[in-house]
Order: sequence, then C-alpha cells, then structure tokens
Amino acid sequence: MAAMTADPAPGGPPVLIACSHGTDNAQGRREIDAVRAGIEALRPGVDVLEAYVDVQEPDLVDVIASLPADRPAVIVPLLLSVGYHVKVDIARAAASRPGTVSALPLGPDPRLARILQQRLGEAGVDDADAVVLAAAGSSDACAAEDVAEVRAVLAELRTGSVRMGFGSKAVPSVPDAVVAQRAASGQPTVAVASYLLAPGFFHDQLAKAGADVVSAPLLPSRVISEIALARYDEAVERLSGGPSPGSAGCDRPCRARVPSCVRSGVAL
Repeated sequence: MAAMTADPAPGGPPVLIACSHGTDNAQGRREIDAVRAGIEALRPGVDVLEAYVDVQEPDLVDVIASLPADRPAVIVPLLLSVGYHVKVDIARAAASRPGTVSALPLGPDPRLARILQQRLGEAGVDDADAVVLAAAGSSDACAAEDVAEVRAVLAELRTGSVRMGFGSKAVPSVPDAVVAQRAASGQPTVAVASYLLAPGFFHDQLAKAGADVVSAPLLPSRVISEIALARYDEAVERLSGGPSPGSAGCDRPCRARVPSCVRSGVAL
C-alpha cells in the first residue's frame, strides 16, 4: 500500500488520513490495515495515509505536519462514535493546519447494525435471543447517543430485545447489562454483540461479561471502507465550500449535555 508511505501526489484530490485509535493486538492491526487497503481499492485516485491517536505510530500530529503545505487533507476517524479522540485529538490536529478538516466518525450508520446482525447469526445467536450491544464507552453523552441510534436499528432487525452496555466510562457496564437483560427478557440465552471494529483489549473483556455467546467484531467487512469513503466525500464537500454537517442545528437529545457538537457546526 504505497499510498500510505509515499508523499502525496501534488495536485490530486484531498489526502485521506485514515486515523485509528491504535492497538497492540496483531490481528486488530491487520484488520485496520485491510480497511485502508479497501479504501484504496474503492478509490484508487486518493492518497490514503495511516495515522493513530494512541499506541501505534505514526502519530496523527506527525502525519499532519509532514503534508505539503498546498495539499488539502481530510482526517477520517476510523472510530465508531464521537468522544475525546474525535472532539479533541482529531479536531485539534485538523485545526492546526489550513486546508484540513475532520470527517465524522463511522457511526452511527444503519449499515453497522446490519453487520452486527450478521455477526450474531454467524455466532449461532437466534433472532429471538436477548442481546447486549457492547460498545467501548465514552464520558461524552453524544457517544452514547451514537450507540443508541445503532441499537435502535439493530432492534428493528431482531425479534429479541436489545440493550446497550459499555466497556468503560459509561453505564451500564457490559456485565451489568448482561445481568439486567437476563432478568428482564425471560430468555435463556443472552448474547453480546461486539460493537467494536477489531480484536483488542475491549473485545477480550467481553468474554468475562457473563453472556452465553459473544459475537465477533465488525471487521473484516468491506462495508467499513465504504462508510469511511462516504465520510471522506462529505468532508471534501465542506472543503469545497459546501454546508457543514448539521448546519441547520442538531436536534439529538445529547446536544444540550455537551459543550461542543461535531454534528451541528459548533466549533470545537
């Protein structure tokens, strides 16, 4: 994947910086590499660079600093919801350089719910079984709202009940959600749907949550690369003078509980 390491070609479309959290898990690294490869295959004319906000190199700040001054760039968060990395790390990196914008994260998107349903089926989970949608978690209220929107779509795809649980920084925890789901649903089986991109620390913890079954993470899936490209295209339109996301305002219930909103055009 030469476009990840070579200098961006002058005069081409905006550089796509695929920014992931980073992980020590070897399989997780391979899955994220495959997302970038999928983006390149879908859009051969776009230079795709890798960057991370934690654990791995190259660091996003260094990638931004290395770009040619006259080349526009879009940071695409390979993250499932808003939160500190999107609102602070990525937003600051974008603001540090003219001609650079941040795209919205991958979620919420109904296509993610369809992948979750597919993973549950692959794990042998019956459509009527109770499910806990397990996300990494964030202290940002809008991150929980992102997960709630995906939960609602997943619930429409299933006959069994679906509730949320979080790995950290939000409640209920995944183990607490499993206990509550088992008590409330009356179903003998409670499954955890791993709302995580790839194997890593948080996915490993799901095996300890007390569920009967844990589905695989979202990756591998070509759909993730497709969503990343859609986010890139939306951001390129903004670079070209188009409307910002949610320029008419944001009516989600979390808006009143956060100081900044990536979906309402409010400066971060």
